[in-house]
Amino acid sequence: MKGYRTARIAIATMAIVIAAAGQNIHAQNDNVGVAQNLELTAAQRSEIYAALSKDRSKTSPQRFPVAIGAEVPPMINLYALPDDIVAGNPAAKLIQCTMVGDKVVLVDPTRMRVVDTIGPLPQQ
Repeated sequence: MKGYRTARIAIATMAIVIAAAGQNIHAQNDNVGVAQNLELTAAQRSEIYAALSKDRSKTSPQRFPVAIGAEVPPMINLYALPDDIVAGNPAAKLIQCTMVGDKVVLVDPTRMRVVDTIGPLPQQ
């Protein structure tokens, strides 16, 4: 009976260690991916802002934090970036967006996290 109890404790301990390791790997994976591979030129950022700021139907009726890494509420409608702007940029094709206030919010739709924001263009 004592050996059975020791084995159960060992198995429980291994399960805890494996679960903790899995969480650590998951956390590391959350910090890489789409956001890390997303590279937009200044011209692409300007074009994205210009296109979305003209189309007020893509403005989110609900405000939420737009800091990079912030969670996006699941009820927020997300939209694809314009095809002509992201042509040739595979990472950008995986991103969706919405407007919050005067900012374009770029979202990783798989993780529902803010990956970047584009603010108003400077007046020239």
